[in-house]
Amino acid sequence: MNSEEVSGVLAFIKKAEGLKNTLRHSFTSNSRQESAAEHSWRLCLFVMACAPWFRNLDCEKLLRLAVVHDLAEAVCGDTPAICRENKELKAVRERAALAEICSTLPEGLQKEMLSTWEEYESASTDEAKLVKGLDKLETLIQHNQGRNPINFDYKFNLAYGKELTDADDTLTLFRKNIDEETKNKINNKIPDC
Repeated sequence: MNSEEVSGVLAFIKKAEGLKNTLRHSFTSNSRQESAAEHSWRLCLFVMACAPWFRNLDCEKLLRLAVVHDLAEAVCGDTPAICRENKELKAVRERAALAEICSTLPEGLQKEMLSTWEEYESASTDEAKLVKGLDKLETLIQHNQGRNPINFDYKFNLAYGKELTDADDTLTLFRKNIDEETKNKINNKIPDC
């Protein structure tokens, strides 16, 4: 590694810091808006906690996908789950943002970051499909765990990401538990934390 590459990596890390400042449309259990970096961290933790049930998958790849999946939001911000934005336009915007963030990295690292994001975005591997499903589940967990505004639409949670979580038996088990919690929230059996 030479000094130019070191400078490029440091510039990348500084750009990625924006993810800490990118607020999501989810709230923590103490009523603070969650950052995209916090979501990504807990997704990585979720991946690690689930890895024993997915021994046939590459755990390092799972973690790489989880770390990179929302990195573009450091530039273009978070799109709320409930938003019906055109997925293709969102992907184009995020791809450009990620290319901007990675522009100072050595060429090989740039390609690796972009191809990891592309793999996640297209769900082209079993690892990417799993991380996408866990990403949806982490969001639902946060919705149930967070202290949300009075008008929060918990019914939205019951359909959100179902096509991804229903595609795997283990994710379906997690989903069943999370959906029960959501239903209890809807029926006011569980107050917001």
